[in-house]
Amino acid sequence: MTRARLFRIVRLICALATLATVGLPAEAVAQTAAKSTTTTPRGSTAKKPKLTLKKKKATTSKVTTARARRAASARARAAAALREAQEPKFKLDDAGALIPDVRAEAAIIYNPENGQVLYEENSQGTRSIASITKIMTAAVFLEDSPDLSEDVVVQRSDVRAASTTYLRAGYKLSKYDVLHLMLIASDNAAARVLARVSPQGSEGFIARMNEKASELGLTSTHYADPSGLLSANVSSAYDMARLITYVAGDDRISTVMRKQYHSVTVGRRTITVHSTNQLVMKGDVDVLGGKTGFISKAGYCLATLLRLPQGGPQVAVVVLGARSNAGRFWETRHLFNWLSSKASDLFATPVQAAGAASTN
Repeated sequence: MTRARLFRIVRLICALATLATVGLPAEAVAQTAAKSTTTTPRGSTAKKPKLTLKKKKATTSKVTTARARRAASARARAAAALREAQEPKFKLDDAGALIPDVRAEAAIIYNPENGQVLYEENSQGTRSIASITKIMTAAVFLEDSPDLSEDVVVQRSDVRAASTTYLRAGYKLSKYDVLHLMLIASDNAAARVLARVSPQGSEGFIARMNEKASELGLTSTHYADPSGLLSANVSSAYDMARLITYVAGDDRISTVMRKQYHSVTVGRRTITVHSTNQLVMKGDVDVLGGKTGFISKAGYCLATLLRLPQGGPQVAVVVLGARSNAGRFWETRHLFNWLSSKASDLFATPVQAAGAASTN
């Protein structure tokens, strides 16, 4: 064997050895990779394959359908609640007479001419009154006969956590417009503004609200803030019937409470608000004064001073803790209509029913 041939054989052996050494790990890696595609070890952080476009569309469709079903269910419940509210309920009193069976927590029909309670349900119970508070705010603010044409500037503290408000910090508008926003749109920041700019200041204003309640003999009434956002603002249906009667006697307040709309110009912006009182908006009842209120603790509330048709007498009707927004207005209509049927006995005058054909 020549030296050259021996050298070639040695090179061939080395090459074969190298191929064998390199090839084995590659095969092992390939086998490991194949296993990793079929099973995922426990605790593995490997990402799941992304959804295909088709699967994404299917998921989106399911979510949209679920939302549509919930919305339809909510609308159905609201419609059922409205139909229930529109239907008056009655019960027999201790004397066997048919009287209204209100769904609200408390209610009263009060004759301001002689102080007679014509109907009541838990009328003396103390309850949270929400934004009905604002009628006392208006009464106290106007005690000092302020210049309503005077401008005020809204501060951050006025609008902070105000919930319902059309105002922003820095807005400049007249006290006249602030009063309108408070009583028509139930603007909470507006109530804070009036208290702050009063001669007493914010804290002194609340103290004066409570003094005024005491002076008027409202023994179940207490105020903790001028807007009614705090549940510590409490009263009774009886007290609120007397207060709405008193406040509606001030034309500066009653004329505002009877307005359906009001527009306020702030800089280049015009804000138009509508009354939260559907009796005012509908116009099927002669409203001399009224104020709505709602927080979760109070439920839906309404205090009104109404006039019976054909120049009939005034009556205060208060509903506290109704089940829904529409419910408080329908409860008031039901009480008014029941009173209409009894008017010849109570007032010696026939009275036409209100809202008989209304669907709102």
